[in-house]
Amino acid sequence: MLTVDFDRFPVTAGDRVLDMGCGAGRHAFALYRRGADVVALDMDADELRDVAVMFEAMAAAGEAPAGASASAVRGNAYSLPFDDESFDRIIAAEVMEHLPEDTTAMAELTRVLKPGGIIAVSVPRWLPEKLCWALSDEYHEVEGGHVRIYRGDLLKERLTETGLQPIGEHHAHGLHAPYWWLKCAVGVDNDDNPLVKAYHRVLVWDMMSAPKLTRIAERSLNPLIGKSYVVYLQKPTVDAHAAA
Repeated sequence: MLTVDFDRFPVTAGDRVLDMGCGAGRHAFALYRRGADVVALDMDADELRDVAVMFEAMAAAGEAPAGASASAVRGNAYSLPFDDESFDRIIAAEVMEHLPEDTTAMAELTRVLKPGGIIAVSVPRWLPEKLCWALSDEYHEVEGGHVRIYRGDLLKERLTETGLQPIGEHHAHGLHAPYWWLKCAVGVDNDDNPLVKAYHRVLVWDMMSAPKLTRIAERSLNPLIGKSYVVYLQKPTVDAHAAA
């Protein structure tokens, strides 16, 4: 299940791309299949180990184009282990809401992005997330959980303060918001609830089969209750702060 729209976030073979806070690697794997030189970064050593194993399996199965590369790196979002202007593209999907010092991480991402490069940042959308918090403290009051709820304007403001320029935005995963409201209502760990199990089966079927009916439904729901807000920004080729 991808949050980033690759029509809005073009990646070509040979691009060096950072997936910051890669988690289980969903975007990193998609980038590798597109022929990018991917660096998947996270603090979770166990998840990184699984991501590295998957990269090896993809290479062995010929799922990535010749010449593409992929590596899993353990690192801190507040002090990225890369030189300035190292990446053509950066993805930070569903990461910022976990970081107490989000502006520090944003500045680091801007630092390692090349001039002219594009970054895609996604966070839980304000209204669906607000309802989840209202329905369940358990949803967010966990170690490493969500520390804030963003409005889209606030996220863009903090990112543009680092020198980036917004070039597009959208909402995603409209079918997933009701699922999380349901989970919060019955207990986020209550996976045996019949309604939760039934809805989960629908989501899995949708992800595996992508039937036309659910694709149309999600496109209709995204502007209203899309679970994720995604913003795309570009680093100017000339430093706006220096020019001023």
